[in-house]
Amino acid sequence: MNPPSGPGGQGPGQGLVVRGLTVRYRAAPVLRDVALDAPLGRVTGIVGPNGAGKSTLLKTVVGLVRPDAGTVTVLGGPVDRVRRRLAYLPQRSAVDWDYPAEVGEVVAMGRYPHLGLLQRRRPRDRERVAAALERAGLTALARRQIGELSGGQQQRVFLARALAQEAELLLLDEPFAAVDAVTVDLLTPLLRELAAEGRGVVVVNHDLSTIDRLCDGLVLLNQRVVAAGPTAAVLAPAALAEAYGIAPVVA
Repeated sequence: MNPPSGPGGQGPGQGLVVRGLTVRYRAAPVLRDVALDAPLGRVTGIVGPNGAGKSTLLKTVVGLVRPDAGTVTVLGGPVDRVRRRLAYLPQRSAVDWDYPAEVGEVVAMGRYPHLGLLQRRRPRDRERVAAALERAGLTALARRQIGELSGGQQQRVFLARALAQEAELLLLDEPFAAVDAVTVDLLTPLLRELAAEGRGVVVVNHDLSTIDRLCDGLVLLNQRVVAAGPTAAVLAPAALAEAYGIAPVVA
């Protein structure tokens, strides 16, 4: 099988590569010698029990948490050099939804890395925002205040912002938490489409029963990497038992 191409069909591209990542909080280990590969053209899932370090891993990748050891390579370089090509979608609980902003305004923020010195939106910027709203099913809600939206709609707003940004690597922290089935059914194929277009998609997810139709590969994490590889292999009972302490029932 040929390796996936990067966005625009420019040939194989490197997504996220983590090596030897160790993070401590007050001397207690949160992540221990973690290695991870999330190539472009694939949806890579990160699963594990509460407190496993999944969110800390994403925050460390984007520079919100400083590691004690290890390296992070994003799109072939350090994150500071490729930040405009990277989109991070935090958990909804980390966002101030009372901030007085309309859906269209939030999605348009994705164009900021592309604006010139005068920070004026050009026709291309407006086109990208409109296309992102449409693709996320939000065109009719563009003038709605973000605090008035349902949880699922809010998640779609931040994915639309990443689409407007034209990010090549997307990191999503629990995008399916407390959302309706409509949102799950919309986001799952959309994320698959983005990977098929050559983007890298990394998703922290807690629902093991639906992960197989979303992800090409998984990383099973409990402070360290318990298992990594094709989704079916990582969801093997022995690996789950080691990570969770029990063998969860997977539908």
